[in-house]
Amino acid sequence: MKNKYVFVTVLLAVILLAGVGFTAAYLHRQDGEQSRERLTVVTSFYPMYVAARNVIGDTEGVTLENLSEPQTGCLHDYQLTSADMKLLSTADVFIVNGGGIETFLTDVAEEYPELTIINACENLELLGENAHAWMNMDDYCTQVETICEGLTEADSAGAEQYEKNAEIYLEKIAGLQEEYSDVVSILQGQPVVLFHEAYEYIAEEFGMEVAGLLNLDEERQVSAGEVADILSAIETQGVSVILAEERYGKDMGDMMEKESGVQVVYLDTLTRGDYDADSYLDGMRSNLELLTEAFGTDSTGE
Repeated sequence: MKNKYVFVTVLLAVILLAGVGFTAAYLHRQDGEQSRERLTVVTSFYPMYVAARNVIGDTEGVTLENLSEPQTGCLHDYQLTSADMKLLSTADVFIVNGGGIETFLTDVAEEYPELTIINACENLELLGENAHAWMNMDDYCTQVETICEGLTEADSAGAEQYEKNAEIYLEKIAGLQEEYSDVVSILQGQPVVLFHEAYEYIAEEFGMEVAGLLNLDEERQVSAGEVADILSAIETQGVSVILAEERYGKDMGDMMEKESGVQVVYLDTLTRGDYDADSYLDGMRSNLELLTEAFGTDSTGE
């Protein structure tokens, strides 16, 4: 009988230890899951996603999602869907371009008052109501820095990694600028006509003179008077190049080439593409190649 009591006591002790071990393992696993999911970041649209991806990199515990599809383009008049609101309800941080591009931003802030919103244009002086600041590489660098600062404040555990990743990305952008540094002297003072307001930022960075602007999109109805004004600017100001977006500017570009003989160069607004981390660098390099070809030089200035 005594041996029986001893056996039962030992068995209970084993069960108790096993239970403690299981509980500890479970809690450890739960803590691990929480650490791996410590931050959910959502970006508003494509250029903000690419910037955030480069800052976040492979930082452990951070999930990055994009609100709109990568082929959406700019978010002018974008209407949030129920799926968008559901995604935002899971977010800790929402990264936006700002400057009025995300017209729904006030509604989001009211719906999710605890959501941290990083405005990438916060530290920039914009060109009026035109907020396509990522098209100027200097401004884009400031946006990357602002995103890094915001993420560091929101998630101190990842701060060191964010800062390291941002530094690497900024060095890549600086390298691209250095690669085409000689182009500035070629483009400086060149008169251009723009068929998209995003290209005002390219003109600003390289010192080009904007002789005329038609901000074309799918709903833009251009009057005969506007066309006459552009043709007059081309003639009187010696414009040899029009910068346009092919998606919305091709018809007008074809007409202008026919009427005035001016060259139309179709640039990328960098608002669409895949989610590759180098897509901004690749797209901007392509734009710079097109500009250097249009003005009769290569990237070495020869």
